[in-house]
Amino acid sequence: MPQSDTINRQIVLAKRPEGAPDADTLRLQTGDLPKPGKGEMLLRTVYLSLDPYMRGRMSAAKSYANPVEIGGVMTGQVVAEVMQSDCDGFTPGDFVLAPSGWQDYAVSDGTQVLNLGAAPQNPSWSLGILGMPGYTAYAGLLKIGEPKPGETVVVAAASGPVGATVGQIAKIKGCRVVGIAGGPEKCAHVVETLGFDACIDHKADDFADQLAAVCPEGIDVYFENVGGKVLYGVLPLLNPFARVPVCGMVAWYNLTGLPDGPDHGPQILSTILRMKVKVQGFIIFDSFPISLYQEFARDMTDWLAEGKIQYKEQVVDGLEAAPDALYDLLEGRNFGKMVVKVG
Repeated sequence: MPQSDTINRQIVLAKRPEGAPDADTLRLQTGDLPKPGKGEMLLRTVYLSLDPYMRGRMSAAKSYANPVEIGGVMTGQVVAEVMQSDCDGFTPGDFVLAPSGWQDYAVSDGTQVLNLGAAPQNPSWSLGILGMPGYTAYAGLLKIGEPKPGETVVVAAASGPVGATVGQIAKIKGCRVVGIAGGPEKCAHVVETLGFDACIDHKADDFADQLAAVCPEGIDVYFENVGGKVLYGVLPLLNPFARVPVCGMVAWYNLTGLPDGPDHGPQILSTILRMKVKVQGFIIFDSFPISLYQEFARDMTDWLAEGKIQYKEQVVDGLEAAPDALYDLLEGRNFGKMVVKVG
């Protein structure tokens, strides 16, 4: 059913998944439109962002944020239109970036809401290249990876919204950049459109050998998005004093125990010790000063205007399509930043 002005559709967490989420993990429910009170506004969702971190919010395991409760609306950033407002700084017709979650309508008092104005250009980009994924790439690479001209930077999930941006920023900073992606179409996009120096298909049987061949002088910065066999292929190539910003581990998000196969713990820790590698995990919401976002917004706006950054977006139609789209994303079947056109 399409978005209406009388019904509020919500997608809620029906049960916590064991392993990969399935058709029973999320459910669609409907209800009345919420009514804003004094000092509040009514928001109508236009675009919903889908991101890998959402798998973690389905789990009750201890993490950097509280899990979604059973029966609770699935968490997520949206671009929404202000429909009614008694909230200072917001008027009907404004577009906003808000943490409203997977639903058509939400009430907000303005907390954690950014006003995008009445007619933003490319509003969905606030969920991608000009939003959390773009900022994640910028801050993680520049503040933790600290790339220097001439160094080799390797980027996992290189065709995704974070990885694609990491690699392009690294090229702007004068680095040699090698991407890792899944399949020849994505690898071709990474090289031909994004301008990476090379891209290796992680599905190849000889992935580790191919990676070593295109990194003859080793790896100085590895931007980690996936874990799994990609990480194991990178480890032997890390140079002394390499830096590893740890942004995600999508290959392991559905694990309910230790991964199958040999224990790689000794190999990982031994490499960190011998190569004096800096490994630092980060969550974009609280790992950097607020002032850094202002630097990011200025630089990214300039790079986009100058054509130095290319951006690919995959738009899915309809709130009801969001669960399957998220599952595709978690399995690597997306191509670019995935957003849902809700209304």
